[in-house]
Formats: sequence, C-alpha cells, structure tokens
Amino acid sequence: MNLQDPPIGVEFDAELIARLSKSGPRYTSYPTADRFSDSFGYGDFLRAVADVRTRGGARPLSLYLHIPFCDTVCYYCACNKIVTKKRDKAATYLAYLKREIEMQGRLFAGRSGQEQAVEQLHLGGGTPTYLSDAQMGELMDHLRRCFRFAPDARGEYAIEVDPRTVSARRVHSLRRQGFNRISLGVQDFDADVQKAVNRVQPEEDTRAIIGAAREAGFRSVSIDLIYGLPKQTPATMAATLDKVIAASPDRIAVYHYAHMPQLFKPQRRILDAAMPDSDTKLRMLQLCIERLTAAGYVYIGMDHFAKPTDELAVAQRQGRLHRNFQGYSTHADTDLVACGVSAISAVGPTYSQNAKTLDDYYDALDRNELPVARGVRLAMDDVLRRTVIQTLMCQFELSIPVLEQAFPIAFARYFAHELGQLAALERDGLVKVEAGWISVTRKGRLLIRNVCMVFDRYLSGAARHSKTV
Repeated sequence: MNLQDPPIGVEFDAELIARLSKSGPRYTSYPTADRFSDSFGYGDFLRAVADVRTRGGARPLSLYLHIPFCDTVCYYCACNKIVTKKRDKAATYLAYLKREIEMQGRLFAGRSGQEQAVEQLHLGGGTPTYLSDAQMGELMDHLRRCFRFAPDARGEYAIEVDPRTVSARRVHSLRRQGFNRISLGVQDFDADVQKAVNRVQPEEDTRAIIGAAREAGFRSVSIDLIYGLPKQTPATMAATLDKVIAASPDRIAVYHYAHMPQLFKPQRRILDAAMPDSDTKLRMLQLCIERLTAAGYVYIGMDHFAKPTDELAVAQRQGRLHRNFQGYSTHADTDLVACGVSAISAVGPTYSQNAKTLDDYYDALDRNELPVARGVRLAMDDVLRRTVIQTLMCQFELSIPVLEQAFPIAFARYFAHELGQLAALERDGLVKVEAGWISVTRKGRLLIRNVCMVFDRYLSGAARHSKTV
C-alpha cells in the first residue's frame, strides 16, 4: 500500500458477520491478560527495567495512570472501578499513587540525569476527574518532578472525562495542567437509553464541554459511543449519530456492549427484555459505519474512526499505528509504565499488572515495593506472534519478507498450521494470501479479531471474551 493512498475503508457484510462473529480477545496485548501469571512479580519487573537500561538507546516512555473512582455506577460498565461518594478515599489513593510514580521515576532516570522522555500520557478509570481540580494539578506537578515530558507539540497527553463531572472552567484548567487530548464518554444521547443504563447526560452539557475543549486548545476531542445497549434501536442510534456528527469530534469510538452479568455485577440491573436482539445490533453497527464514513471519518480498525487529518489516521497511513491497553496509539516505539490499581505496564518483552484491590495495592507500597501482582515475560515466539497480530490489527496487511528479516524463521514452515486456517478465511473473503503478503479485505476488516486469533497459540475455550463483532 502506498502511504499516500487514501484509506481503503471497510465493507459491511451482515451474513458474513452473523456467521463468523464469535468470542475472542481484543488484543490490547499478546499474550492476553488472562495468560499473565502470579509467578511474575516485583523482582521480575525490576529485571525487565534493568534489561532495558543495559540495552542502551532508551526508548521514549508512555505513562498510564488508573483513577478507579466514580460517584455513580453506569450499569453497562465492566471497568475496574470503585463507586463511592467519600472523597477522602481519593486523597488516600492519590498519596499512594504519587509514591508509586516516584518509585517508577527513579527506576527510569537515565544515566547522568538524562531520563527517558515521556511522549504519551493517558489518565483512565473510573473517572479521572473524580479528583478535584487542585488534586489533579498536584498530580500533574508531581509527574513532572518525577519524569521529563516531551514538549506539548510532540507529546500526546490524554484524559478520559465524564461530561457530567466537569464544567467548562474545569476543561480550561485541564488544558493548562498539560492535557492536549480529551475523550468524552457519551454512549448514547437518547433519554430512554440513558435512563436504562443509569447515565443521564443531557446533550447540551456534552456539547458545552466539547465547545470548551475547542476554546481551550485541545488538539484532539474524542467521543465514545456504545451500540447494543438496552432500549437502543436503529432509529435512536441514527438520532445519536446525527448529534455526534454535528459535534464534529476528531475521533469516535463505537464499542459493542458485551452483556456479561455473570461477570460484572452492575450489568445485572439491566433487564434482559430491554436488550436489542442480534439482528438489531448488526443493523446499528452497519448504520454507524455507513453514517460515519459518509461524514468523512476514516475507519481505523476495531471500533475506531478518525478524521483523515487526525494523528491516528496519519499514523496508519504512514505505518506507525500501534495498539496498547488504551486502544490505538500513535506512539509505537515506547515502553509503557502504568501506575495505579490494576494498571498494566509493558516494558521490554514483559507485561506486568498491579494489584487489583486497594488493600493489596496499598500493602505493597507500604513495604516500599511496586505493587506488581502478576505478569509474563515473552519468549521469542510470543514476540513474533505479537508482531504479526499488531501489524494486522493496525495496518490490515503483513509483509512476510519483512517479518522474515526481523525474525529467524521461514514463514511458510513456521506458520504452516496457521496458513491452513487462513485458507478457510480466504474462502470466506476475509483475507488474501499472496506471494509475500497477507492482506485483510474490506469485508475482513470488521472481523480482524477473527483473523488475528489464527496466530494466537494460547487461545482456548476457557477464556471469556466479548464477541468479535
């Protein structure tokens, strides 16, 4: 693909999706988090950092901070969160989070004081703006004391925001504190749908926050939507899309609601009778794709759309797109350092996840240890398969000769079994396997998770995942 070519786009095939959609990972990592082991701990993470330091030529850093608190529960939510109105809990958490940040900052301080520069920051949750304006300013100042940040023009510094929790004044303050990307949770503008999921959010409030973000100089504004929620219909989704397109965000994520009440307690408050059936959900997905692409948005992959001028779309055209635990990213060549309860780091050929409960998180830090609870060190086969999956997820094509230059394999022999599986997907029209290339078709792009699952040697029926579409 010529990097200057326009995006190829995506083609919706309802029959194909209905027949082939199945449970599968989202591949924000490989191996996926269900393969992490509690035999990997704090010492293993320290060795991973030491290996990175010994290797020299330090890569830039990406930071993720997890703020788990919300003051109300959204019934659809499957995030690791703590719903409480006791604000003193946030103050305690912030004190421990700052301690972890300081410990990580010391680990990554470079020789002669030349630290690895942070080029990407993402605050997620929960609701990061559960922290007060003063607490957020204190946190950002602390981060800058512990890490060296790239200039605003070169870095991507993002925060997830619940529009119900911030004012226009707070949005301007977030920009002054250093954020240049803002992501707004909307999910749906329909009043009945909002009531059904306990997230009443007037359209005018969301539009006001988008306007404030523009006025404050945020470089990118994103909106998150969900299809498959209770009370949703193609008509309500069409009305929501009209409003979203009129708001003209730079990026739009359209997530499939995975209804798994057996795993996520808040979802048990959603009535099964209010849920749209599979055919209705497919029609809503088709509507989203058709309306957003007609409005000029580029299909990036999975659930993501962006304006052609947005950094995500540019990175994809230039072959620089990356995928991590926060979704698609423009910063591929970074080590990811994650702080906060349940947060997952990716340093060198390792993944490490923090303790999932506040008590365990606090206990580790009280022992002056980073709260690493589990993780995995990747073997060469893992790194190879991660490269294949990442490339297909981000670029929809794979150059076999380039892969063979990077790894000591003969592709056709090493992946003989996988090529047999790809032949079946090729007959279904999802991929084309040609001399030196594997290319995902326009129809196959929506089922990219199916394609990537071919290369996952850990996949088993025991793991619980959402539907691929």
